Amino acid sequence: PAVGDPIQSIYGWRGASAANLPRFATDFPRADGSPAHRRELLTSWRNPVQTLRLANEASEELRRRGVPVSVLRPRPGADAGTVTFALTETVLDERAWLADQVAARYHDVDGSGPPTVAVLVRRNEDSAPIAAELEARGIPAEVVGIGGLLHVPEITDVVATLRLMADPMAGTAAMRLLTGSRWQLGARDLAALWRRATELAAGQIATGGVVTTREELDEALDAVLPTEVVDRAGIADAVVDPGGPEAYSPDGYARIRAFGAQLESLRRRMGQPLPELVADVENTIGVAVEAQIRARRMRGAITGREHLDAFADYVTRYAERPGANLAGLLAFLDTAETIEKGLEPGRVEVAEQRVQILTVHAAKGLEWDVVAIPHLCQGIFPSSKGETTWMRSARELPGPLRGDLAEPEPRGPAAAKLAAARPAGADEGFPVLDLSRVGDRKELEDALTEHKEAIAERRLSEDRRLLYVAITRARHDLLVSAHHWSETGEKPRGGSPFFNELLAIVTETVENGSADEARGLTVDVLADDPPDGAANPLAERVDARMWPTDRLGARRDAVAAAADLVLDELRRREAPALFGALTDPEPDSQAPVAHDAPADEIEAWRAEVEVLLAEHERTNQAEVDVALPAHLSVSQLVDLDTDEREFARKLRRPTPFRPNPIARRGTAFHAWVERWFGATRLLDIDELPGAADESAAPDADLDALREAFLASPWAARSPSEVEVPFETVIGDTVIRGRIDAIFAEPDGSWVVVDWKTGAEPSADSSSVFIQLAAYRIAWAQLAGVPLEKVSAAFHYVRSGRTLAPRDLPDAAALAALLAR
Repeated sequence: PAVGDPIQSIYGWRGASAANLPRFATDFPRADGSPAHRRELLTSWRNPVQTLRLANEASEELRRRGVPVSVLRPRPGADAGTVTFALTETVLDERAWLADQVAARYHDVDGSGPPTVAVLVRRNEDSAPIAAELEARGIPAEVVGIGGLLHVPEITDVVATLRLMADPMAGTAAMRLLTGSRWQLGARDLAALWRRATELAAGQIATGGVVTTREELDEALDAVLPTEVVDRAGIADAVVDPGGPEAYSPDGYARIRAFGAQLESLRRRMGQPLPELVADVENTIGVAVEAQIRARRMRGAITGREHLDAFADYVTRYAERPGANLAGLLAFLDTAETIEKGLEPGRVEVAEQRVQILTVHAAKGLEWDVVAIPHLCQGIFPSSKGETTWMRSARELPGPLRGDLAEPEPRGPAAAKLAAARPAGADEGFPVLDLSRVGDRKELEDALTEHKEAIAERRLSEDRRLLYVAITRARHDLLVSAHHWSETGEKPRGGSPFFNELLAIVTETVENGSADEARGLTVDVLADDPPDGAANPLAERVDARMWPTDRLGARRDAVAAAADLVLDELRRREAPALFGALTDPEPDSQAPVAHDAPADEIEAWRAEVEVLLAEHERTNQAEVDVALPAHLSVSQLVDLDTDEREFARKLRRPTPFRPNPIARRGTAFHAWVERWFGATRLLDIDELPGAADESAAPDADLDALREAFLASPWAARSPSEVEVPFETVIGDTVIRGRIDAIFAEPDGSWVVVDWKTGAEPSADSSSVFIQLAAYRIAWAQLAGVPLEKVSAAFHYVRSGRTLAPRDLPDAAALAALLAR
């Protein structure tokens, strides 16, 4: 059987087609040739009444055009839910409105924790500004997906550094870093750097001083052209070789030299594997620390490393390709940023205690308590991109070569009879260019115009399917918004046809419907349409900012206040002579200088020595308190229980893994088992099969492991789920992991199984069972069953033995482990 919603067929760019489900009954008929039987599941168990009503209205046009699916109905007893609309004057107003609406729902909780929230965008570039608006209100936000990640500030800095390491001519990357919060180079120093780059380029003209060939003449002429000279040496070259200090400010020269030394150091380490190189860049430029400090100001299960970790996952996946290198990685990232839907989305999981921002494509199959659909504007949703056709662009596959072509409409005397016999879904698919009746140029032009219009209409239908998917992700609250003026552009956007269509329904119901019909519906903001000829207020706005940017920004007053507290404490400790310069760094040059009496100077020395001794003692004390991270993997949880001191040491001073750890973890065996059960899925790097299997066998033993597994009783069973990722909160810590397999028992209970390719543990190695305890708790929460209904076991493949401990720690016991 095939199960699916024809209206949610949104993955045409991944090889699927909207026609697959409608045509399934005739593509796979019964034995007697009749169409396969079709049943409908029409009750929505997720959506509230008002959300489902809008979804049905949005999909009505698709049904009218022949999509064979009935209207969904709400579950018995479903609440009304809430639907809130806003049409603001500017995109800045819209982002602020959205963030305020989310903040009101995120913080207004009854003690059960904040709701799950998602912001579903049509374009990746909208993710970062929305995340910044949420974080400004103290709401943790996570951008999901590589396209959106590339617009997050810390990821942009990492990529800029990688680009500058690989290409000294990457001027845009150099300018971002040099003028950013770390180096803060000013205009004078930047101009001096450019002049230095020009000097370096000019110095590369033929060293012999004599031009003897046409090629040398061309090269010499190119080198002296003002518009070309810096193409022979980039800003990055000037950073490494800035020349003498007289051309720069003192602070600027010091920063340039420091940046150059950092860049040279990173370039010397470019030979390491890509994941290690990216981690090296991250640590060297300090973005992880800044992100973690920012996260501490926000409530929720967020460490600040979410975006950096997600980027590292993408890098690791890319690095697994044969011949992967830095230049290829940068090209891969360029593709992800410039070609919409150019990358297959990874597996996305709904996360608690933070707002997730992702594209509608990545949200399919998921649900959140609160869903926001911003920027439902003309030219954005539905999209105005991709208006080219295969007749004008070599990047488009010609229509006749496509595998998802619609069936041509029957013509001729028997057209009516043939049309009545057409199967369901015949009209779905890419439009067919019919030239059968073309006899002259005019008819050809008309046929081509009709074909282009059909392609445009199909793209509009694809975006309507996306809108339906976005609306039906909401479990309780739905926020829909648009704006008139974007940050650029001379003409207002206004609400798109989709927005106006839904707004008209809500407005009509609120104004003329009954109280029950209008319950939960709100039009919160409805800005007037701009008059004809109006100018964009954002284009006219003078956005005055300090440049280079103040790295403390809005935090400057708070940081200054903290510094004052430190100075007050130092004064209280009676060290005025030592710290007087900090409070009065520029004394009045006309005032007489009062020299400290010898006794005061000695007292200052004594205070300074006490401070240094205290610092030395803290640094070298036997017991050092190490803060537990907000996120831990299951294997880290096992390490914590095994040896708390060693675990703390690794946290305090982490050491890099030895190269190629995957081959030592039995990855090939886990991948083979997954294929055996027929459920291959995308993995995150910290969820690699066997990642928690410290004693994994080398992959050379794969054949023996396969034979041993096939001889076990587990090979003959069918798991309910395999490779299930999870994220659960135990105490104050988020635990992440991936369960190898879950089996359903006849009595309604569950067995969680983890495949072990190494040796069995010794009798006193009870810590390894912490892994099973975490898996058991996670599956009980995912399945919504009591913990007593879930058991867990290790199956040691080599020996064929299954260990299923009876008394596994519960959530309270694991929380106590984390709290001690």
